[in-house]
Amino acid sequence: MPVRPPKIGGMSHPNPPQNKPTANAAATDAVKPSNFLRQIIESDLEKGTYASRRWAGSPGDAAHHASGQPDPAKIRTRFPPEPNGYLHVGHAKSICLNFGLARDYGGVCHLRFDDTNPEKEDTEYVNSIIDAVQWLGFSWAQPGNNQPYQASDYFDFMYRAAEALIEAGYAYVDEQSAEEMGVNRGDFGKPGVDSPYRARTPAENLAIFRQMKHGQHADGAMVLRAKIDMASPNINLRDPAIYRIRRATHHNTGDAWCIYPMYTYAHPIEDALEQLTHSICTLEFEDQRPFYDWLMACLIEVDLLANPPPRQYEFARLNLTYVITSKRKLAQLVNENKVSAWDDPRMPTIVGLRRRGYTPASLQQFAERIGVTKSDSWIDYATLEGCLREDLELKAHRGMAVLNPVKLVLVNWDEVMGAGHLEPCTQPALAHPPEGEPTPALRHFTIGKEVWIEREDFEEVPPKGYKRLFPGNKVRLKGGYVIECTGCSKDDTGAITQVLANVVPDTKSGTPGSDLVKVKAAITWVGVAGGVNAEVRMYDRLFLDAQPDAGGKDFLESLNPNSLRVLTAIVEPSLANAMPGQNFQFERHGYFVADRSDHSSTKPVFNLSVGLKDSWGK
Repeated sequence: MPVRPPKIGGMSHPNPPQNKPTANAAATDAVKPSNFLRQIIESDLEKGTYASRRWAGSPGDAAHHASGQPDPAKIRTRFPPEPNGYLHVGHAKSICLNFGLARDYGGVCHLRFDDTNPEKEDTEYVNSIIDAVQWLGFSWAQPGNNQPYQASDYFDFMYRAAEALIEAGYAYVDEQSAEEMGVNRGDFGKPGVDSPYRARTPAENLAIFRQMKHGQHADGAMVLRAKIDMASPNINLRDPAIYRIRRATHHNTGDAWCIYPMYTYAHPIEDALEQLTHSICTLEFEDQRPFYDWLMACLIEVDLLANPPPRQYEFARLNLTYVITSKRKLAQLVNENKVSAWDDPRMPTIVGLRRRGYTPASLQQFAERIGVTKSDSWIDYATLEGCLREDLELKAHRGMAVLNPVKLVLVNWDEVMGAGHLEPCTQPALAHPPEGEPTPALRHFTIGKEVWIEREDFEEVPPKGYKRLFPGNKVRLKGGYVIECTGCSKDDTGAITQVLANVVPDTKSGTPGSDLVKVKAAITWVGVAGGVNAEVRMYDRLFLDAQPDAGGKDFLESLNPNSLRVLTAIVEPSLANAMPGQNFQFERHGYFVADRSDHSSTKPVFNLSVGLKDSWGK
């Protein structure tokens, strides 16, 4: 006679404790805002919930860990992506959350590939995930092991656990069709109907399950189901499928298996084998938590898993305006050539954000700033952009670039400065040099008779309040001289081809008396003699709709036709020496990054990361 299944009600989670400091709180907690997950962890540490755990140095069953030492990690969390696509900004939040909690509470965070679905997974995605986690600044290394874990390495145990469930009367093989199971499952207003195969004996189920393993049945002919309660108000507990037949080559195990575990079955087992304490996932898995607890209780009861088991906790996933995070929809953008690739700087993928110029520090700050809650809400994209500005304001080297150039001719230059003379100029490389730096870094460039300026910096007939170049007005060329505009030259169509001005002697920036001539504006410029042509990619948000796929909308209909403009700009010489991936502030224009793929010293390419201030929709 099979033993009675464990009561799910007995596995309920404690209410989050009140927000109060404990002896186990991390030293950094004073500067980190609390949230319900931190409160749960602090309570568990204070009560010693997991103090009895042992760790044998690698994942394993109850006997394996019983042979180990007391776990040196106070908590264990995990980041468990499926390697079926590139990670996006929502995953970045989860990475920062799980690795950050482990860091702050003296624990370890595991990187684990949930590779139980062979049709959609690939080593390309495995490698990209490893790179993303490391780029964000986190490590899963622990004493004795510095490799990520893979769910597929646990297939043998998962099969062994399935046989144990069958023998204990907790699972059975069902030969109904998918359509019949769907009908008999019932709905929210109608209980399910027992499968005609539910009453098979453990011996019968075990024999058929072994036939499934040995490839004696066709794909889809039958499944292994947990035997729980077909009348449960939680439909997820109405005998969920835990194994299916699927002949597919797996990127890690090859053709060793023709049956594969379902995610909802595999995931709790993976957590338990790795001795996790806090299994943190998004809210869509909340209804699966009772099955998680049921499975843990069953496998502890049959002495396969160690006690205490992991607990699952759910938080609200990231909903970011003007962004989609569905892997399927992101793949559609790539496959239909709406974007150039997964790392297109308009994509919310981590590789796309990185190519756009986002930094690990900015994404970590973003994750910290938006916090962790149990309720869904929308985060304004401007919050993400603001985190990048804050980081780059202190780090990004400055430089001048002219994005829409027109030539400015200093008519009296030869007379005042000498024919062909190029005057050396300098400007600080950083707006906020590090404290204690004895000699702040400088950029070097020259000014001569001809320079490039922005077309918008000259108006033949200026509007009211205009302070830049117009006939008779003086401005300063930033880091250079004060000049007085005298007019312009035009072509046959009336288009302005040159702006004309005179240089005012003895007004070079930084020289004695240079400030005696007062001006109301300073404009950026690049010398014709030293300027370098560069391709500048002006990126904007990919969608015009703040919630492009909400409510069943076709997200393709809200694509922004102006999400990319490519300009031929002129940049100062220091920018031509940029390394791929190096961040800059183009003075007055915004923050830019030397493109990681296309930039070179012979063909500079810069991507707009973010403007100097939020101007979307203004």
